[in-house]
Amino acid sequence: MLGGALPPQGRPSHAYLFHGPPGAGKRVAARAFAAVLLAEGSVDPAGAPLRVEHGTHPDLTWVVPTGAAVMRVSDIDEAVVAAATRTPFESRRRVFVIEDADLMNDEAANRMLKTLEEPPSFVHLVLLTDRPSRVLPTVSSRCQAVRFDARAPEDIAAGLHGIAPDTALACARLALGDAQRASMLAYGDGAALRGEAETYARAACAGAVAPPAAQALLDRAKALGAAEGAAIEAATAEGLDMLPKKEQSRARRDGEERAKRAARGALTDGLDRALVLVGLWLRDVACVMDGAPDLVHGVDRLPQLQEDADALVERGVSPHRLRDGIALIDDTRAGVRELNLTPDLALDALASRLARALS
Repeated sequence: MLGGALPPQGRPSHAYLFHGPPGAGKRVAARAFAAVLLAEGSVDPAGAPLRVEHGTHPDLTWVVPTGAAVMRVSDIDEAVVAAATRTPFESRRRVFVIEDADLMNDEAANRMLKTLEEPPSFVHLVLLTDRPSRVLPTVSSRCQAVRFDARAPEDIAAGLHGIAPDTALACARLALGDAQRASMLAYGDGAALRGEAETYARAACAGAVAPPAAQALLDRAKALGAAEGAAIEAATAEGLDMLPKKEQSRARRDGEERAKRAARGALTDGLDRALVLVGLWLRDVACVMDGAPDLVHGVDRLPQLQEDADALVERGVSPHRLRDGIALIDDTRAGVRELNLTPDLALDALASRLARALS
């Protein structure tokens, strides 16, 4: 679909919606697509792709929501809506890539509508989403949809070098088609995160109301948030000296606000990754109880999964209760991300609810 739109023979659409699961290659394809579009007619066609890759091309705008669970009007107002009215700096085109288009609320979407409906001839917009059903119809109906499918777990596992084959396959399956997440689980702190999530899940299977791993999960998520916030603060402080003194106070306040939002977003993402793993452990235990071990994601943990399945069977707990537990986990994930529930309280409440569900 995209190949037929490439110049010089192709005629690219004014707006695309790249949709598919995380790690399916949407961002990589968007950057490559932008590089080809911007290279045509450029004063430096050979160097344009390299600058697109490094994010330094003046005619490429890459937008990431600043809100933890919403795209603000300020994210797209000046960067997209206003900028789309201005002619390119050096190419024949301007390309705008907007991540997480499903986080665009009504206000932001309404602000974008005219740009989506009647953009200048030199403007091309590429919207990315992991959840196409949540993209507002007023937005998706004005874009050409391009579907990206998840990579096969075996392909992802083959790229995890230096990892035992069964662990590599487990990480790939647990990542649900997301190659970046599979790599995170396989290397660095990924093994520790996976272990903490499994400890939390196994405590729930044992009927414990206060899993010992809850604090470890929280501490890890909070550390991610603190690191992200500190990085924004450092970048802000580094740029203050280049601003006039009368603008430094405002820039400092803006930086502090961005740091707070980034820290909250990183904390939420870290906790969400952990809870996904907790839910997948319950799913795998249910597969074992149903006599379908070949469907298990954590293939390197089959003995432990069997232990939990046997314990639940001995207590008279059916696999349906595990599926109820997974629904509770999904509710908690949504609450933390969309309702700003306090992570500490959310994990404690989830532990109690899981213990009741699996009793």
